[in-house]
Amino acid sequence: MELKRVVVTGLGAITPLGNDVETTWNNAINGVSGAGPITHFDASLFKTKFACEVKNFNVEEYLDRRDARRMDLYCHYAMASAAQALADSKLLDDEKTDLNEIGVIYGSGIGGLHTFENEAGYYAKNEEKGPKYNPFFIPMMIADIAAGHISIKWGLRGPNYGVVSACATSTNAMIDAFNYVRLGKATAIVTGGSEAAIFPAGVGGFNAMKAISTRNDDPATASRPFSASRDGFVMGEGGVTLIFEELEHALARGAKIYGEVIGGGMSADAYHITASHPEGLGATLVMQRAIEDAGISPDDVDYVNVHGTSTPVGDLSEAQAIIDVFGKHAYELNISSTKSMTGHMLGATGAMEALFCIKACQEGIVPPTINHEEGDNDEKIDYNLNFTFNKAQRREVKVALSNTFGFGGHNASLIVKKY
Repeated sequence: MELKRVVVTGLGAITPLGNDVETTWNNAINGVSGAGPITHFDASLFKTKFACEVKNFNVEEYLDRRDARRMDLYCHYAMASAAQALADSKLLDDEKTDLNEIGVIYGSGIGGLHTFENEAGYYAKNEEKGPKYNPFFIPMMIADIAAGHISIKWGLRGPNYGVVSACATSTNAMIDAFNYVRLGKATAIVTGGSEAAIFPAGVGGFNAMKAISTRNDDPATASRPFSASRDGFVMGEGGVTLIFEELEHALARGAKIYGEVIGGGMSADAYHITASHPEGLGATLVMQRAIEDAGISPDDVDYVNVHGTSTPVGDLSEAQAIIDVFGKHAYELNISSTKSMTGHMLGATGAMEALFCIKACQEGIVPPTINHEEGDNDEKIDYNLNFTFNKAQRREVKVALSNTFGFGGHNASLIVKKY
């Protein structure tokens, strides 16, 4: 069976760096930090009082108030970014487009955490009156409902489901979307991920695990991947949507093409529920599988957007895995962790970083890993690798690889190339 080629024809983004693709990308290549004091709730009693929040977002630009009230914030981000991506692609403007052949494969690592938090304590507060829950509680909370809402709003009747694999979620969703299109099971897939967990349960839960930074005195520099002083990730949020489309269909309708998706890999650490394998075994395997799936050599890759969360063990093991996979070529790559700017957007992070890889290929510029200070070096990390510290670098990027790793040992890598 001859596999079909898959291209990206639409992009949408609601992120800590901006509420559209252009603003997000411009801030990324200019090294802007999205971190600041938490505004979604009073965090004064929490160990961590800052995050990378979405700013100045108005859902009513995308949904009417009645519909918006029946969706969790994570779904607002999904719907807004999907609206942008579909408008950008002009896919639905073509009368010949068969909606039966357009699917939605979308993800959220946690789903409606804010809704759950609001409703979970309701019965305890109202024991005398008995339970009286919001009838939309369950459909607002469940992690698959963003995919459902996107399908319903735009009448997309192709494959439709949600993906949940913690921080690897949206990369897994994109790999599934890629496979459905290249196997001829769909003409196009709306894919990506969204997350909105910057609320007491999210921040408190990650604080209890000691997973997130507590650098409250300087939030903007708290996410510092590959620096010795890193002390945990910074929580982010948002939604990013991409349109994956079969090449011939895109060409036939004269679509704008941002880049081509050429491979995806998946693996498991099989080691620990939250910690990555200290030797990077799963990270090594997933990159090798993605490269094999793409039918390329490791030497063909120009840029790796790493998972790079700014955690002590995770950054170290991923840096070693890159050396193990690429050998001498590892020192010719550009490597960067854009989480230094966006924070860790959890289930949405893979889609965010795939977008950055596509833009890097399209525009020939690699976004930086910010917040690295001279002399702040981990003796176990090889700083001969080019981590693109602090300033974006111009270079031709023909092929880019994006890594995302999730709690549970889930690893996923996506490879895109310049079209």
